Amino acid sequence: DVLTRVSEFVPEIIEFVQKIIENGYGYVSNGSVYFDCATFDASPNHSYAKLVPEAVGNLDALVEGEGELSVSNERLKEKRNEKDFALWKASKPGEPEWDSPWGKGRPGWHIECSVMSCDILGSKIDVHTGGVDLKFPHHDNEIAQAEAHYKHDQWVNYFLHSGHLTIEGCKMSKSLKNFITIKEALGRYTSRQLRFAFLLHAWNATLDYGTNTMQEAEQIEKLFNEFFLTAKNLLRYQGAENEAFVKWGSLDKDLNAKFLSKKSLVHEALCDSIDTASALNEMRDLVKETNIYIGSCRQASRDPNQSLIKSIANYATNLLKIFGVIPDDSTIGFPLSATGSTSAGMEAVAEPFVTALARFRDDVRIVARKEKVRDILDVCDSLRDDVLPELGVRLEDIEGQPTAIKFVDKEVLLRERKRERELAEEKRKAKEEARRVQSEKQAAKEALKRIPPSELFRREPDKYSQFDEQGIPTHDAAGIKVGEGRRKKLRKLYEQQEKVYAEWTENRPN
Repeated sequence: DVLTRVSEFVPEIIEFVQKIIENGYGYVSNGSVYFDCATFDASPNHSYAKLVPEAVGNLDALVEGEGELSVSNERLKEKRNEKDFALWKASKPGEPEWDSPWGKGRPGWHIECSVMSCDILGSKIDVHTGGVDLKFPHHDNEIAQAEAHYKHDQWVNYFLHSGHLTIEGCKMSKSLKNFITIKEALGRYTSRQLRFAFLLHAWNATLDYGTNTMQEAEQIEKLFNEFFLTAKNLLRYQGAENEAFVKWGSLDKDLNAKFLSKKSLVHEALCDSIDTASALNEMRDLVKETNIYIGSCRQASRDPNQSLIKSIANYATNLLKIFGVIPDDSTIGFPLSATGSTSAGMEAVAEPFVTALARFRDDVRIVARKEKVRDILDVCDSLRDDVLPELGVRLEDIEGQPTAIKFVDKEVLLRERKRERELAEEKRKAKEEARRVQSEKQAAKEALKRIPPSELFRREPDKYSQFDEQGIPTHDAAGIKVGEGRRKKLRKLYEQQEKVYAEWTENRPN
């Protein structure tokens, strides 16, 4: 946890560069110092561009890494080889400058990283990270500098290169107007949802920030959250006395076997290059299997195994704590606030009062349904749908069991209620539109019955221009004679209309 500033390490940088020159891998030219890639690569103990050897000599990559000035005619004349890169640059008027044995200048781009990391961590580093775009030339040049300075053949044991971030499939760029700041992203989604989005992708692969990615993150967050709420309600409802000394049945044994299997698969995924995406998918499957188990227990009119549910919920919670999705001081599941602040104390205080209210409501509903008092049932529904969500409490009525109590972030509940009302309104409008369309179809069908067969096609002057004595088209709108195959189809329609019109004529009121 060390913050370094290049401007504070200039003396160390000068000393580091001087050592590279003394070891024969650097040379002074026109006040600048360059790294001699050819000499370094020719050494039996060294190899240049270990990470991306095929990029050696790629001037486009060099320009991107060093800047246009590195391949200008003036700079190329200073170099022994166009692949050589600057360790120290002679400053031009107006540029930052420091005194050095080679004149006033400033550090090259790559040298600062090698010097500062070696100053803090020593001559060898275990893990070095960075974006995949820094492999060449930046990281390859860092390696060469450090190995040339210390005269050893391995500076870093492991490089971890993270993938790029794209926006809806495109590189994030202000010029494309798809540039999104962290603050803007947090205005659309919670920090927890963004963390899930990152976890659902391999750390070394491209992450595409877009609607599909964030929908998947929202869905897995909701899946875990609903499971945690259900687990806490079951533990609350059954009580601690039911946790121990319960004989396991076939449903319990089957779920436990799946639990052990999923734990093993999660471990394997994390051991395989920290594959959080596969680990989360295994956890998602475990949650789904647990939800199926809970449903099967309800169908069998038995309580789920409390110790098993608790073990799975604790395991999922601890894994998400490791992933940084859940704060360390949470018990089971997410804190009430989506921002990550904990509220376990508030939930513990409110729980007995909300439980008493929910049980009283259950009793009232039983009486109201028995006596068929609709108004009292409506008041109970209003308590569930309108009053308690404002306090961050969700009640879920389960037939034949006490009402489930779930403490949820108030804003989440209000969004859920708003969305439910929007969906209900959309459903109402869809039904209304379907009725209107059906009504129009029926009216058109009734109107068609009133048309004499001889007038059926004469109503379409945009299609037909001439007709026979029955009213069947002989020529289309352009005056071209209608083919015999088409005439057969039109005659069939004519005959159908004859029947429909005859029935209508026969049944119409006088």
